[in-house]
Amino acid sequence: MTVPPDVRGLRVRLRQDHPVALDVAFECGAGELLALVGPSGSGKTTVLRCIAGLATPRQGEVACDGEIWLDRRGDVAVSPQRRRVGLVFQHYALFPHLDALANVTSAMSHLPREERAARARALLARVNMEGLEARRPSALSGGQRQRIALARALARDPRVLLLDEPFSAVDQLTRRRLRLELVQLRREIRIPMVLVTHDLEEAQLLGDRLSVLHHGRTLQTGRLENVMRRPAGALVARLLDQRNVFAGVVSHHDEEAGTTWIDWAGTRIECALATRFAPGDRVDWVVPESHVVMHRRERPSRGERENPVRGIVRDVVILGGDARVTLDVHGVDTPLTFEVSVHVAKRNRIAAGAEASVSLLADGIHLMATEATG
Repeated sequence: MTVPPDVRGLRVRLRQDHPVALDVAFECGAGELLALVGPSGSGKTTVLRCIAGLATPRQGEVACDGEIWLDRRGDVAVSPQRRRVGLVFQHYALFPHLDALANVTSAMSHLPREERAARARALLARVNMEGLEARRPSALSGGQRQRIALARALARDPRVLLLDEPFSAVDQLTRRRLRLELVQLRREIRIPMVLVTHDLEEAQLLGDRLSVLHHGRTLQTGRLENVMRRPAGALVARLLDQRNVFAGVVSHHDEEAGTTWIDWAGTRIECALATRFAPGDRVDWVVPESHVVMHRRERPSRGERENPVRGIVRDVVILGGDARVTLDVHGVDTPLTFEVSVHVAKRNRIAAGAEASVSLLADGIHLMATEATG
C-alpha cells in the first residue's frame, strides 16, 4: 500500500495505553538523522521496535518512502522481513558462532546467493573492517563488533536505519571514532536514520532533528537547534539538561524596542519580544549557560547593564580548564549555573560564599507557557 509521492521519508504515529504507554509522533526525511532522547523508561526502544515491526501498537501508523508499513485503522501490518529496516542494537546481537563475513551475509536473503560474499566484503570495508572477515565476535573489540553490526544492518539495503544506543557499550575513544564514521556514512547513504541515545552531546553532534520523549509521550520534535534554544516547556528544558529554568510574570511589552519585560523575584528581566504572552501571565523561562556572562570585578563593561543579577556563590566545581559556578540569587530557590575558565574564576576571586554579579543576555532568554501541575 502506498501513500502520495509528496509524503516521503519516515512518518511515525503510535498510540497505546499498555503494555507500554505511547503517544508518539514524528517525521524524519531522507538523509536526515533524528535523535530520539528521553529518560530511561520513556519508550524509545519500543518506538524503534514498532518501526521495525517487532512490536505492534494498538493504534497508529508507520510509513516510509511512500509505502505504508503499519495502519491499524486499515488493518495493514507489513512483516518485519518486508520492511527493509536496518537495526543496530546496543549490544551488537551478533551470531557468536559465525565470523564477521557470515554475520553480514546472514542479512542478505533478498540477494542471490552468489552475490552475497562480495557485497558483504564491500560493506565490511566501508565500516573499516577489511581484513577481519574471518574473525568471530569473541576475537574482536567492542568497536569492531559494533562495526560488524552496522555492516549487517546496511546489508539489508534498508529504507531506514535504526540505531539503539549504538555506542554506549564502548569506551570514550572508540565512541568518538564510531561517531565520526557514522557522520561519513550519512554522506554516502540518503535514508532516514533514527538514533536512540541518552547522550545529549551525541544527539547534538549527530542529529539534524530532535524528538524528546517522556513517559512514552512526544513532548517536542523539531530542528535540533530550535528545540535546544526554544524548548516547548520547562520539562523539555530540564530533560535537555538546561539548568537555568525559572518562573516569572510578564510585566509589559515594548514592541518598538522589540522587547518583553518580566518580573523575576523582584528583578526586571529584558527578553526578546514575546507577544504571545499577555501582561500578568505567569511564564517559565530559560537562559542557556552560554548567555550568562560574569562581571569582572575590576573593569566593569557596558554589557553589565544588560539584565544584571547579583548573588552569593554556592559552589565552584573545577572541570578541567573550566569552573562550573552555582550562584544563589536572593528570593530564588533554584541557583543560576554558568561556566567560566579557571583563570577567570581565580582572577575574580570566585569561591563559595563570595559575592558575584552576572548579566543574562536578553537574546538567549526564552519564555515558555507555565506547565500545569498536579
